[in-house]
Amino acid sequence: MTAAPSSAPAEIQHPSLKKDVNILRWPAERQLREQCRRLGLLRLLVVERNHEPPTCSDVREDWIRMPATSKDFQARITALQLRGVSHTVPHLDQDGILRMGTAAVAVSPREAQLLQVLIQRFGRTAAREELRAHLSEDGKEASRNALDLHIKRLRRRVRPLGLAIRTAWGRGYVLEYDTPNQARGADV
Repeated sequence: MTAAPSSAPAEIQHPSLKKDVNILRWPAERQLREQCRRLGLLRLLVVERNHEPPTCSDVREDWIRMPATSKDFQARITALQLRGVSHTVPHLDQDGILRMGTAAVAVSPREAQLLQVLIQRFGRTAAREELRAHLSEDGKEASRNALDLHIKRLRRRVRPLGLAIRTAWGRGYVLEYDTPNQARGADV
């Protein structure tokens, strides 16, 4: 197993835990399974001979009994990865820490105001005017340039989390998963 990144919280610093799929022996690594579950990490349980498989009610978990072909093993890993991505959304805490899975970045109070709207509409368009309204203070409307500057800064902050803010031309912005094969163009 690979080690968790050094930016991960101390509780994830177990040498065998990682952000991708954690492969655990069942029931021998029962405690690691529970730690992964609490942290929301993906896990594939390899059920040992003469043991019953656990009941998996979490979309971030699956099991396989050996012997299995490498094709079957890889298919389970791929399925977990796809399920894991579809059930993970960013979270912004009250201290201005944006978390995605086990990664986190700090954002300014103004950026946090914008992120609240973008996270509420994760994967959908957040209107420019609504975002500008969240930047306004004391009845003064924020300028278009102020919004553009904050979005530019936020794009840099969310990229290490595997997120991107895309422009919905003429409408607003979309916070979504960063896909490496998408053209970035003006969004950088």
